Amino acid sequence: MSNLDTLIQDLVIANRILAKEDVVDAYGHVSVRHPENPNRFLIARSVSPELVGADDIVELGLDGQPVGDDKRALYLERFIHAAIFEARPDVMAVVHAHAEDTLAFGVAGATKLRPVVHSGAFIGPEVPVWDIADNFGDTNLLVTDMAQGRDLAKCLGGNNVALMRGHGFAAASRSLIEVVRMSVYLPRNARVLMRANQLGGETKYLSAGEIEALTGDTGPIRRRPGAPGNTGPTGPVAAIC
Repeated sequence: MSNLDTLIQDLVIANRILAKEDVVDAYGHVSVRHPENPNRFLIARSVSPELVGADDIVELGLDGQPVGDDKRALYLERFIHAAIFEARPDVMAVVHAHAEDTLAFGVAGATKLRPVVHSGAFIGPEVPVWDIADNFGDTNLLVTDMAQGRDLAKCLGGNNVALMRGHGFAAASRSLIEVVRMSVYLPRNARVLMRANQLGGETKYLSAGEIEALTGDTGPIRRRPGAPGNTGPTGPVAAIC
């Protein structure tokens, strides 16, 4: 099996995991940069993530358009992925989802979504909030073209996650396994933070040092030789607890 075939299988599994963990429902999607051409990426056609199979994977360019003459229906918001891959050469995988536990933090400015539990460290120390209305006025809140996707990617900057006001989130990482893990633990971290605030008193976030200790090469996230979808000589595996 070629690296491309292996990566397609991993992408199918990523879809199934995100659906199983309720990160995505009938909507939401995950993509991975093409292992042989960094100007292309792989994503499912427009189909519910829990139903994705290898035959559903399509190849798109960084303009969000299909490579070749593939006429199958595509996700409307594929431009989120295209724009982030375009803006961030370091990013190998992207997730867009509407996980309900994250939504309140995109509309209420009083509390920022930051890591408070060890498994939430992967979201990074800052999670910016992107508001499509700032530059595009009244819309249906969906990212339907490259201009909107690039505006979101600009807000994401060098961060791992950006919330999308009234909509969901976009997550970006250097490997498929890492972006899936991040997307699973982002809503869980949000739930803990919400409950901590309900208890009252001061909420203690993870410090920058704790985040580095948990996510750095010397932390509990051990790194193994690069696998499909990873960049560089190493890639993340599961945390050892």
